[in-house]
Amino acid sequence: MSSDTSSDTSGGSTTLTAGAGKSDTGRQERSSGSFMAGPVGRNLGLVVALVILCIVGVITAGDRFADVDNVLTILRLASVIGVVSIGMTFVIIGGGIDLSVGALVALASVWATTLATQQLAEDVHWIVMVFTAIVVGAVAGLVNGLVIAYGKLAAFIATLAMLAAARGLAEIIANRRTQIVRDSDFLAFFSGDVLGVPTLVLIFALVAAAGWVLLNRTTFGRRTFAVGGNAEAARLAGIRVQRHTVKLYVLSGITCGIAAVMIMARTTTGSSTHGGLYELDAIAAVVIGGTLLIGGRGTIVGTVLGVLIFTTLGNVFTLNNLSSSAQAVARGVIIILAVMLQQRLATGGFSFRRPSSGGSAGGPVLTGSPSGSVSGGTTAEGGPGGARPTATGKTL
Repeated sequence: MSSDTSSDTSGGSTTLTAGAGKSDTGRQERSSGSFMAGPVGRNLGLVVALVILCIVGVITAGDRFADVDNVLTILRLASVIGVVSIGMTFVIIGGGIDLSVGALVALASVWATTLATQQLAEDVHWIVMVFTAIVVGAVAGLVNGLVIAYGKLAAFIATLAMLAAARGLAEIIANRRTQIVRDSDFLAFFSGDVLGVPTLVLIFALVAAAGWVLLNRTTFGRRTFAVGGNAEAARLAGIRVQRHTVKLYVLSGITCGIAAVMIMARTTTGSSTHGGLYELDAIAAVVIGGTLLIGGRGTIVGTVLGVLIFTTLGNVFTLNNLSSSAQAVARGVIIILAVMLQQRLATGGFSFRRPSSGGSAGGPVLTGSPSGSVSGGTTAEGGPGGARPTATGKTL
């Protein structure tokens, strides 16, 4: 510390420049760093991985994999979990986690297919079912956000509790029975296509596009990076961290509601069993897409590619008559390799710590132990940064 500290007594105050040399070194490393450490490089790597996977599919399954109907099947399967993953991306970038997404999909699908809701939809319009599913997801997300942000409960515990509660409530409402969607207009709309592209795939594309704009072109997105990178620095910069955290979980709930509508259309049912293990699939896709689990960095494009990679992998395994157990093993190996690669690119090693000031863009800046000093911001685009004065006149 003393070797990096200089003193200026001309103004009657002391200026601490601890870590200045490290910061300069970090900037030099970033300017000359690996291309793969940047978001463009990471996404390019995912594209290459997806292409290789498709080549393997063509080689092992031939025309069955390359058939247009099979490609559309992959996209349909990816669309539902893809929408959930978009919401999960925002939560994880913001420094949180949501383990309740699968249960929320089940609860929203059950509530939207009750006899009362479907009767109201017949009297008014099938949009009532869509509205119900989205509202149920949003309210559940609001509860998650309030408990986490204002109740000071760890996100892991709060959303785990919601997972159990939502799944149980869905079973109570449905009386452990599968509810059939009777509205033919609802099914016709969501089961159709536009210019040969399934409606479900178009919904996924629209949600992904909206998510990209929200994350990269709005104040909401910049605040999400800031909160995930360093919540305390974001608070000092004037961001209402608690309110923003609530908004992130509401957004995740809304995407769960949309996914519930999509799975209702695809299966023509509402069931408490819908969304099984969606939380794990969504987190896996987000991690594969390059989003740091510690928050502060991530991309929507990477998440979309992560969803497509996992869905294509499952399709290749299915076409080659490989067991679901083998698929699970392959998924686990891919997740581990992806997280290790993330840490390598972010920190220059395989240690699970936040990137230093010389780390990749978008990573938070922390130095020292919990009792040590914390820097004033994050390197994420739009995140608060720079030194801040203290009451004693020292600059941290």
